[in-house]
Amino acid sequence: MTSRPLPTISFCFVLILAAIALPAQMRQGSAQKLVSIKVIGTKRYKSEDVIRATGLQLGTVVHKDDLEDVVRALGESGAFSDISYSLGFAPGGTKLELTVRDSQRFVPVTFDNVVWFSGPELINKLHASIPLFDGEVPVTGQMVSQISDALQVLLDEKKVAAQVEHARVPDDGAIDSFNFSVTGLHITIRNVEFSGADAGELPMFDIAKIRLQGAEYVLPTLRALADEHFLPAYRERGYLKAAIGDPQPHVASTEGRQVLVDVTFPVHPGELYEVSGLEISGCKALPESSVRSVIHLKAGQKTNPIQLEKDVEAMKQLYGAHGYMAANVSAEPKLDDARPTVQYLIRISEGDVYRMGDFKIYGLDSPTKARLTNEWTLRSGDVYDSSYPGRFIEQAYKEIGDWNATYREYLDEKEKTVDVAVRFDPRP
Repeated sequence: MTSRPLPTISFCFVLILAAIALPAQMRQGSAQKLVSIKVIGTKRYKSEDVIRATGLQLGTVVHKDDLEDVVRALGESGAFSDISYSLGFAPGGTKLELTVRDSQRFVPVTFDNVVWFSGPELINKLHASIPLFDGEVPVTGQMVSQISDALQVLLDEKKVAAQVEHARVPDDGAIDSFNFSVTGLHITIRNVEFSGADAGELPMFDIAKIRLQGAEYVLPTLRALADEHFLPAYRERGYLKAAIGDPQPHVASTEGRQVLVDVTFPVHPGELYEVSGLEISGCKALPESSVRSVIHLKAGQKTNPIQLEKDVEAMKQLYGAHGYMAANVSAEPKLDDARPTVQYLIRISEGDVYRMGDFKIYGLDSPTKARLTNEWTLRSGDVYDSSYPGRFIEQAYKEIGDWNATYREYLDEKEKTVDVAVRFDPRP
């Protein structure tokens, strides 16, 4: 899907201002030899990149129309909101001074399936042909189209029979990024490797390898897979600062429209952290020993933040079973990179006790509904137990057979009550 045309900025007023700064000789149409170019005002770009974007060469003769073309081209790129120039004279010719103001909003670009270049290589090649492209683009102007054209040239040079498309993300509303992809080819993964991982760690990636073999190569999907599965696998083993770089594709073979790629994930495990201690604050309503009983981590063990997240949820459930439905529990790590160890502070905000409100059953016939309602033992006004609905449903299954049951809790923060609704649906 190709994005709709981007708005461009009018720079007519800049050209008028620039013309005022021209010396009389150039306003009358005479040409001048260019001996220097100076760029001021930009905080984003290097002067040499702006100069390269002008296309002007020192030692060449420039006319008034040439300079107006430069201003127009820089403006159409979208990189600058204001552009003006002035000329001065030296013994050897003319000195050009460009004054620019950077545009305010730039967004990143992504490349879904451009597998013929590594990420840095592709950025560098595009920068070579589009000097003002640095990995991000202005949200207005023609730079996105320029990147699309330059990428098509790179593919043509490699004799890749694919077409470049680009789209804004999202396709409506404020732009977060621009995405580039190629169409016309079926690009799939042949093999997956993990560089930098110890031999003992490789087996945990075996399932991921099998899952990815034969899958379509889409860079954002692979990044998400690394964030959602690979990194947690390291974190639960105590590697708190593990990092996995962008997958690096290598074209293994091309046959017609079929492209097979081998993918390498660069892995940087970092140091293995141990738990130096766990401190609990805010525990008043329940014995601290009860709260600690649901924590699996112990001092001296390698840390496992994934398990600790589950333990935090178990603590909330423990409080909920005693009516503290609004209890908040968090675990704050304090890292000592020199040792390396981590100390956790478990902060608990218990809140108020909630009591049972109304109870309703839906989806059953009247006699069964009445019987089960009578078996619900939490009465209005009782201290609420968040573990009870689950136990009630398990017992109901034994009595009524093949039904699917779900429940919802409705908290009244003002009255500090919990209404419960249980719904039964026949299983398919």
